[in-house]
Amino acid sequence: MTDLIDNAAGGYRFLPGNRAFSGGVVPHAGHTLAHATLRAPLPYAQGFALIERHLAGLGRPYAALCAVELRVPQPLSFADFADFNRGYIRLLADSGLQLDGLGPMARTNVAPAVSPPAEPSLYAFSYTLPRAGAADTFVLAGAGDLPGGSTGPDSVVRRGETAPDALREKAAFTVNELDAAAAALGVAWRGATRVNAYTVHPLESYLVDIILGNISGAAAHGLHWFYSRPPIADMDFELDARSTAEEIFI
Repeated sequence: MTDLIDNAAGGYRFLPGNRAFSGGVVPHAGHTLAHATLRAPLPYAQGFALIERHLAGLGRPYAALCAVELRVPQPLSFADFADFNRGYIRLLADSGLQLDGLGPMARTNVAPAVSPPAEPSLYAFSYTLPRAGAADTFVLAGAGDLPGGSTGPDSVVRRGETAPDALREKAAFTVNELDAAAAALGVAWRGATRVNAYTVHPLESYLVDIILGNISGAAAHGLHWFYSRPPIADMDFELDARSTAEEIFI
């Protein structure tokens, strides 16, 4: 099991991923997680400035930011995705949000298939708040039909295939990826207040048994489907999950 890393200034621990983002986060004891959705996405540099102002207004440090949800105009090649991450990493470094060279915040990054943004934009974010006795909260970063750490298209599960059996295999692989992240964080699907799927392909072949059948009590809240593509053009499916104590729109 991968050891979690403590972000003392932010009030949470995270599952180490890479320089851009982590695999998920859990708050410190005495803290909880809140989630804010922008009514209209903002170019992500402006979005991060909004986050800093929002947290300052709550008396929270910028480091309390623990997860972001981004939207990009279209899926990218592996090379272009690496370029995107380099720019994102510079923003984290310039903002003082990296920790020992790592991106501590969880991240989901997808390309809406309808009304995409003109440039990479911030859609939503999560942050820590001090609160004693709160229910367990967490964020699992977006995972998809590509093993973590892969850098080439040949690693995509059933690459180029979208028949029902291929989509089932992609979804099952993604659920297993999030299962592993949840286990490393010490959390369970049954505590999720929101599970999101991102795909432009039909869900019928795997919705009930592969997804709803594996997310335990979280199925009571349904599955939220974003008609979107993962950020890398060769991918077809992405999934994330969170448990939060507060949900707001700003």
